[in-house]
Amino acid sequence: MLVIGHRGASGHALENSLEAFRLCVENPALRCDGVELDIHSAAGGELVVHHDAELADGRSIAHLTAQELAAVRLPDGSPLPTLAQALTILASIDVFIEAKGLSVAGQQNLLGLIRAHPAPHRLHIHAFDHRIIRRLHEADTSLSLGVLSSSYPLDVASPVLMAGARTLWQEWHLIDRAMVERCSTVGIRVIAWTVNSAEVAEELREMGVAGVCGNWPERLVVSRES
Repeated sequence: MLVIGHRGASGHALENSLEAFRLCVENPALRCDGVELDIHSAAGGELVVHHDAELADGRSIAHLTAQELAAVRLPDGSPLPTLAQALTILASIDVFIEAKGLSVAGQQNLLGLIRAHPAPHRLHIHAFDHRIIRRLHEADTSLSLGVLSSSYPLDVASPVLMAGARTLWQEWHLIDRAMVERCSTVGIRVIAWTVNSAEVAEELREMGVAGVCGNWPERLVVSRES
């Protein structure tokens, strides 16, 4: 079962910061298989890593230029990461990119970054907005795509398949064995978010989930050893 750092090692460093990403790669105790991060498109389509659509000062990322965003400093004093910078740091592990805001120009930049990556199979994209995933699937059917869910549809597989995805990112407390088994029958893997307990991770492993995403990835390592 994959252990994925939620917005990097966000239990140890500022979420979605370069330091949170470095820890996942450089600290062997965290045992991260991958990192989940969030992206938004800037005014010119440049991609930056940030959870909210607005900065702390209220400015919208979508309305700012790459130059303006380069001057932004996060609460820890570090720069606002670009996706390209994050991918460079995380080149040796899997990266699960949540597309929170993806313009047409942003989509082209994202596809370009994936194609230029030394290991494009390590890059995966998911979103709550399933239309984004469908557009990416139509642009390139080889992409590894997923959809996010915090509900339990009567047919759990249909929303995933309709988007052209093969991964369901499901809020952990709504996952049960029936969901995982139904997804498995049609080739969908389930990744649970956000898990911060070894006990919960073990329960999910026993159900057959493919991965768990948490702020303290080292707490989830025990679930990989049984």
